[in-house]
Amino acid sequence: RVYLFRHGDAELSRRRRELQWASELREALEEQRFVLFAQPIQALMTPGTRPWYEVLLRLRQRDGRVVLPGAFLPAAERFGLMPLIDRYVLDRVLACLLGAEQAHGARLSVNLSGRSLEDASIVGTLDRYFANPGHPPDQLCIELTETTAVAHLGRTREFIGRLRGAGCRFALDDFGTGVSSFAYLKHLPVDYLKIDGSFVRDITREPIDHAMVESIHRLAQIMGFETIAEFVEDQPTLDLLRQIGIHHGQGFLLGKPAP
Repeated sequence: RVYLFRHGDAELSRRRRELQWASELREALEEQRFVLFAQPIQALMTPGTRPWYEVLLRLRQRDGRVVLPGAFLPAAERFGLMPLIDRYVLDRVLACLLGAEQAHGARLSVNLSGRSLEDASIVGTLDRYFANPGHPPDQLCIELTETTAVAHLGRTREFIGRLRGAGCRFALDDFGTGVSSFAYLKHLPVDYLKIDGSFVRDITREPIDHAMVESIHRLAQIMGFETIAEFVEDQPTLDLLRQIGIHHGQGFLLGKPAP
């Protein structure tokens, strides 16, 4: 292979940053510098239902700065660190659900990467959680991205089938971004579709986005899924989502991520 070097080469700079992040992430895991945040997922049609939060990840650097996951997750994916990070989050979330206060009755959503679906320690951790007679029913939801689900369709179906019978809920995240979204959906027995925020953000101004959200919601109803809209950031958007019939919303208008 021949590669032509240029000063300021963007690809080379990106790879160098990823190598630096890989080293930083291993140290952060050892030093427990990852911080968990939570953002509410609010029922739009039936207020007063069980509180629900998505658990989000942040990295606290040694100088105290807090880094968002978009900066370091690509490096974690590239260097095979996602199962370690997922297990770090999952251990703390399950401990919260099994604690004396059992997360105050709230449902907690955790994101898992594609590699974690075949990680024996993560699957074993989930099996032990659901085998524990003290675990609160219906309080754990696992979110899988649409890309992960399509790339590992057989494995995803097996993973969902194994845990759904034990009482785990499943949400398909970033739905609508894949080219074959509707084609494979009937093969995935999930509970919720999270409509990608790129469709929701401009729904009051873009007729195509409005039509996409409506069609996804209609399909979800036919298949027995509930819908969650991301990026709910202003009142007109919220009003329109309620008019369409979207079941749940998530975004800065409804609550910002907090530690």
